[in-house]
Amino acid sequence: MIRPGALASGDRIAIVAPASGCPREELDRGAAELVRLGFEPVYTDAVMGRGRFTTGEPERRAADFMRAWTDPSVAALIALRGGYGSVHLLPRLPPAEIVRTPKLFIGYSDTTSLLSWLTSVCGIAALHGPMIEGRLARGPAGYDERSFVTLLRGGAGLRLAPEGLTVLRPGEAAGPLFGGTLTQMAASLGTPYALDPEQGCILFIEDVNERPYKLDRLLTQLRQAGVLDRARALVFGEMRGCDEPDGSVTARETIEAWTADFAGPVLYDFPSGHTAGACWTLPLGVRVRVVTAPHPAVVVEEPPVA
Repeated sequence: MIRPGALASGDRIAIVAPASGCPREELDRGAAELVRLGFEPVYTDAVMGRGRFTTGEPERRAADFMRAWTDPSVAALIALRGGYGSVHLLPRLPPAEIVRTPKLFIGYSDTTSLLSWLTSVCGIAALHGPMIEGRLARGPAGYDERSFVTLLRGGAGLRLAPEGLTVLRPGEAAGPLFGGTLTQMAASLGTPYALDPEQGCILFIEDVNERPYKLDRLLTQLRQAGVLDRARALVFGEMRGCDEPDGSVTARETIEAWTADFAGPVLYDFPSGHTAGACWTLPLGVRVRVVTAPHPAVVVEEPPVA
């Protein structure tokens, strides 16, 4: 796994918009939060573009992404928001150039398409963490500052044990962490850009507003594609809004039943991605350890940056 360079105070972070857009005020507030953290945000007019579903034509979004990725003065890229459209970029991003000039990319939700491709196909570590809209734009209420900043700067030995993290199946396992939003991971299968984690991985799975039967269907798709067979441990997100509206079936009950025969540890309610509260940051592509006793946690054993 290629680990991009660690960030230091004053480093430039490019805000890019591979998917949907957001109001200008959100961009301004998110940029101001990066400044408060000691970084210099940079972006072009492309982030404020407007298309039917996205911030503009795929060619423009891909060109803006590559401009930031290949700029030697830029240390990392952070997504403006998710929504829809990251998949349009994948055929337009040259893998050789991406690998030649590795950068840290931060995002979640729709940008899982990019995170999966960067980590499991290109072999570059990335961060599943807060984006600009609704997260950095809200200040510390929108994201977990400690996990975000620590992982930008290094993070080996960091113990991620958010309040509310629960154990569905006990045990302990270590391996490289992959994953993201379930719908995006499942949608990638069968394409040249599919999530392709290595054997012995730890898999992080989260989503929002998907009814329990849909969760079962998507998880079954990952299992039948062989992705789940490679995992030593599973870490699920909050699965916010994924219970039946009348409460007759919950996401947790569905996942408990679906993982009943899983051999390794299973954690539930890790607040990364579509969380009700602050979004924690997870390092993708590098080795972590999942522990369930005496308290559940994800321990970062290898930093995502060099």
